[in-house]
Amino acid sequence: MNVFDKNAAVVIDDAQLLADEAKYSSFGDTVHYVDPPKIFRTCEGSYMYDTAGVPFLDLQMWYSAVNFGYRNPRLDNVLKRQIDILPQVASQYLHQTRIELAKTVALDAKKKFGLDGRVHFNVGGAQAIEDSLKIVRNASNGKSLMFAFEGGYHGRTLGASSITSSYRYRRRFGHFGERAMFIPFPYPFRRPKGMTPEEYSDACVRQFARLFETEYNGVWDPKVKQAEYAAFYVEPIQGTGGYVIPPMNFFKDLKKVLDQYGILMVVDEIQMGFWRTGKLWSIEHFGVTPDVIVFGKALTNGLNPLSGLWAREELINPTIFPPGSTHSTFNSNPLGTALGLEVIKMGYELDYETSVPRKGAHFLEGLRDLQKRHKEIGDVDGLGLALRAEICTEDGFTPNKALLDKMVDIGLAGDLEHNGKKIGLVLDVGGWYKNVITFAPSLEITHEEIDLAIALLDQLLTKAKKG
Repeated sequence: MNVFDKNAAVVIDDAQLLADEAKYSSFGDTVHYVDPPKIFRTCEGSYMYDTAGVPFLDLQMWYSAVNFGYRNPRLDNVLKRQIDILPQVASQYLHQTRIELAKTVALDAKKKFGLDGRVHFNVGGAQAIEDSLKIVRNASNGKSLMFAFEGGYHGRTLGASSITSSYRYRRRFGHFGERAMFIPFPYPFRRPKGMTPEEYSDACVRQFARLFETEYNGVWDPKVKQAEYAAFYVEPIQGTGGYVIPPMNFFKDLKKVLDQYGILMVVDEIQMGFWRTGKLWSIEHFGVTPDVIVFGKALTNGLNPLSGLWAREELINPTIFPPGSTHSTFNSNPLGTALGLEVIKMGYELDYETSVPRKGAHFLEGLRDLQKRHKEIGDVDGLGLALRAEICTEDGFTPNKALLDKMVDIGLAGDLEHNGKKIGLVLDVGGWYKNVITFAPSLEITHEEIDLAIALLDQLLTKAKKG
């Protein structure tokens, strides 16, 4: 495969690009997982290609931003058509697909949750989280304290960092006086001994509910029946935290406590939305009604920066949240909204609610078979095509970040073999101990590509353990 752009005036070799990057680029806006950093030249379907033309099977698809495969013809053509119709318009003016996309998301939520609501756009996931914080503060008369989960991740802007549990995202940027209170998330694989996952879930909810028992438990004034905290930010499945899937009863039980004390549930679907788990929104699996849903990433299949949120009418109607409450120059841009509208149409037309669970079950079966052959795989789990494999020492439990780091290096070296040819593997690292492979393959991945992924993971683990 010719990996170079035929229309490019100059093709700069890898060595020169890396030298220029080291001298002129800020390192603060990225993370290099291997040394030297990997350069890719083109992509298609489930694959990226390096300068030598070696294919790399991508099992993380840009952190779940490219759910529908690289260079998806249907979506690419929408982008090309929109460029010829209305590529740019200032966000204070209206255009058709902006309104259509908002209506589509709002009517879908009405059908599923029985609530009227409105859709608000921005350009990135963290920016949409910021907008949701404004909505929550506004609706709660200025309350700025939130609940969030240990292991949760909501972005790296200042506001989003305040509700992200990892201190390393805040450490160098001053004191966060409005940092969230972080609540334990039920992590089935690492639950206390002697408890079932469901019992562990119950214990986490009871521990949270205890905060409201008396005024001296910390967050509740029983005289005026008012909580100090405005909302609870949740990822139905923890993303950067390692694709941790809680027991199915967890969110129903948690929502009962939130509703009892007037605390909003804001659901972060930035990584798990758009059929990653087999539903448009992953919260649908858990049988609860959210107050706000924040989304981004795969809304445009990675072709354009666009994000947004849905909020119920009482929180976002123009009387309570008037024009100018938030603004971004590029929000609701026509390239993005045309793509987002097509993504949702395509998802329902192609019935991802059926195909994604089937592919996910096949992938999970392969991971479980791999687990039988490698005792270093301590846990595998998945919902749809959001899957995890926790890499441990030989005891099958102690986190083994070093082994996973070797696996990532080997995968990006492109020296694995398939049918006598070189091939690489792109993995993402997550988890509380950075020892979890978080799998987010294309929803268009074939069963044959899933089988290839399992075979390559087998090679990778064997090599990493020897090395």
